[in-house]
Amino acid sequence: MHHRTVEELMSRDVVRARPDTPFKELVRLLEENDVTALPVVDDLDRPMGVVSEADLLRKCAEQADPTGRVPIPHLEAWERAKAEGSRAEELMSAPAVCARAEWTVVEAARLMETQNVKRLPVVDEADRLLGIVSRGDLLRVFLRRDEAIREEIDADLLRRTLGLDPRDVTAEVRDGRVTLSGTVEYRSLIPVVEQLCRGVDGVVSVSAHLAYRTDDARDTAAGT
Repeated sequence: MHHRTVEELMSRDVVRARPDTPFKELVRLLEENDVTALPVVDDLDRPMGVVSEADLLRKCAEQADPTGRVPIPHLEAWERAKAEGSRAEELMSAPAVCARAEWTVVEAARLMETQNVKRLPVVDEADRLLGIVSRGDLLRVFLRRDEAIREEIDADLLRRTLGLDPRDVTAEVRDGRVTLSGTVEYRSLIPVVEQLCRGVDGVVSVSAHLAYRTDDARDTAAGT
């Protein structure tokens, strides 16, 4: 099984900011390059943090509303410091949460989820910036053709990995939804097949309609 890596999905042409990049220049870089965030790098091109539209918007939110319709939001001390910042190093979210180029989509997605970030700078062994990967980049795996998914499940997973006879188990794929049909030797193999199929890039769901010849779960229980 081949999992798409971060290197295959990341954007390589990354717009960078320096720690001393001023507020207005940050806004200009975001606007001109049609991006919502910028990695902030040091002299060795190592990510120090990420400055996003949300970081910059605090300066707007902290200002008084002349109409008086919307109250000034309460800001924590660190949020107020950002609102009052004027350079990238004062405005960025730090430290930068980074990914490695060889990571799979699953690894990158889990890090985004646990760290509650929308994008990850991608770095090499020396922590130098290689690219950036976003949620949208990771979701591109779900654009895989159904036929490519079916071929991977059939040839790599069912036949090569599990050694199943092509006449016993078949897979149909429609819009990323996998339907498994047929018969396996042991009942305990069914959840294994399902789990492996879910791990194939581009799979949305798995429905298994599989029979079994031997109920090894019952046999195991009877022998204890």
